[in-house]
Amino acid sequence: MITDFIQGSEGGGGFVMWFLLLCAVLGLALILERLYSLFMRARLNPRTFLENLASTVDSQGVDAGIAVCNETPAPVAKILKSVLEKADKGKDAMEEVVSRNAAIELAFLDRGMALLNGLTTVAPFLGFLGTVIGMITAFAAVAAAGEVEPTIVASGISTALITTKWGLMIATPLAIIHILFSGKVAGYTRDMEEAASGLIDYLIESSAKRAK
Repeated sequence: MITDFIQGSEGGGGFVMWFLLLCAVLGLALILERLYSLFMRARLNPRTFLENLASTVDSQGVDAGIAVCNETPAPVAKILKSVLEKADKGKDAMEEVVSRNAAIELAFLDRGMALLNGLTTVAPFLGFLGTVIGMITAFAAVAAAGEVEPTIVASGISTALITTKWGLMIATPLAIIHILFSGKVAGYTRDMEEAASGLIDYLIESSAKRAK
């Protein structure tokens, strides 16, 4: 693979290969960052955390629940903490604080996703551009030779197609990983919303029971 890249950069692909290398490096950096954010920082299961939080609030009170949230370094914990802090303000106040804080706390989930998606589009186009440049170079060599030699044409086209191959090799795994990450983001966001809604319902029911 390294040999192909060097051949492509020195042959018909030329400078385009270095742009493809930049796409590959950026893509790898984004993947590593997303792996940390989605599978380490956001590894907490919102549903499980809600169950434990509700149990704590039920047995020890709202302040104890807030303390649990403070000890948990996860976005969903901060959002549920904001709900607990508005527990005595009513449903509308709790829903409002969820809407306001969710966008802030979960913004990191979408960070870099647009760029990752963009790389899956740009890399193949760069590959095709390199191929076109390589083809032009190959036919220029034929014109300079003054005759059509199969070896000259075949060698030039082979070198030119290296950029297309690299463009597809870079874009394909990035596209697959983007799909997987998008599913993870959607699932976590949905679980977070359900957890916030569940906590609000729980607090309203608990307040109604105490009022009786």
